[in-house]
Amino acid sequence: MHTEVNPQKDSRTRMNFNEFGLNEQLLEAISYMNFSEATPVQEKAIPLIMNGQDLIACAQTGTGKTAAFVLPILNKMTSENTHGINTLIIVPTRELALQIDQQIQGLSYFTSINVLSIYGGGNGEDWETEKKVLTQGADIIVATPGKLISHLKMGYVKFDKLKHLILDEADKMLDMGFYEDIKNIISFIPEQRQTLMFSATMPPKIRKLAEQILKQPSEINIAMSKPAEGVKQGAFVLYENQKMPLLKSLIKSNDKFQRILVFSSTKIKVREIARNLDRRSDSIDSISSDLDQKEREEVLGNFKSKKTRVLIATDILSRGIDIKDIDLIINYDVPHDAEDYVHRVGRTARAKANGLALTFINDREIGKFKRIEKLIEREVQKIPLPEKLGQGPEYKYSTRPESLGKKNYFKKGKTVKRR
Repeated sequence: MHTEVNPQKDSRTRMNFNEFGLNEQLLEAISYMNFSEATPVQEKAIPLIMNGQDLIACAQTGTGKTAAFVLPILNKMTSENTHGINTLIIVPTRELALQIDQQIQGLSYFTSINVLSIYGGGNGEDWETEKKVLTQGADIIVATPGKLISHLKMGYVKFDKLKHLILDEADKMLDMGFYEDIKNIISFIPEQRQTLMFSATMPPKIRKLAEQILKQPSEINIAMSKPAEGVKQGAFVLYENQKMPLLKSLIKSNDKFQRILVFSSTKIKVREIARNLDRRSDSIDSISSDLDQKEREEVLGNFKSKKTRVLIATDILSRGIDIKDIDLIINYDVPHDAEDYVHRVGRTARAKANGLALTFINDREIGKFKRIEKLIEREVQKIPLPEKLGQGPEYKYSTRPESLGKKNYFKKGKTVKRR
């Protein structure tokens, strides 16, 4: 069974959550979380999962896929007497593990279901807590592969009651080299289970893994590899030494933007950008794998609460950060992988909001950005540099670039202003 949906072209009225037959405890939590209509991936996935079918779903970031698999699983668990670990969710990064953990806590608020996240970077106390839960049983475990395998090797993990296995961001996990780890983890869990796989892309290696671990799965494809409709995209073509002056100009001249997220390709570059910006006057911080988990949570907490206005990050956050109302995304470097562009810009315009995403393209990155434009099937408008920065390298412009909306944010010789 294969279902393909393009939410940008599907103008039908979306389903309300009370149409799925979810129990009152979940509907009350959904109401408190201000969810109303189901997204396309939720509308297609929830009934299939409730019916017990295996599923492979291709859905980009920001489409509501976490609730798509969490809600039907919670609904099953509230109607059954579960003992031991019922559901295992495997994810590529600790940020995504924490994000899913928080959403499960919100959706299960009026139930007795409990959840534990297991990820690297903790201390001995964390290990003992995880060991206790893995031995005695929690309802839902959200884990990164490496840390979970460390526990599995000790021989005390009890997965004999497991009924649901979920792989989220499966393509990212395979890109990070977790293929054998995933196969290893699966060898510890019962063959009789429901398996769900969610991925932003569907390359051959994902198909191969799906064939090995899923049984007669249904398939859903939701608007693959396209930024959300609410994202206004633009790009500056410039030389590398023009990037920092432009970044400073954008931050300084757009003081109404309360949250600005800057992506760079490497943690070395993140440190370099942070050093060159005035942290005190512009409320700037940075985050990368150099920080331990406590430090990273503190940095994200400050950004979420608007204590920090500008956050500089590596791609580790492109899929794992869940903060609403990010006003501006800046790709300081063009992503190496065209798919990562979709995930970076997907951090803004979440939950039907509008957002702005700008990319800096130096002369060596033009080819990479053209591949991105091919992937998203549109030309991103090229914005003239401010006059004080001089001319950038040549880019082959279209004679009629696609409009970014009724209002043009990009006036010649000026920095970005938003209505």
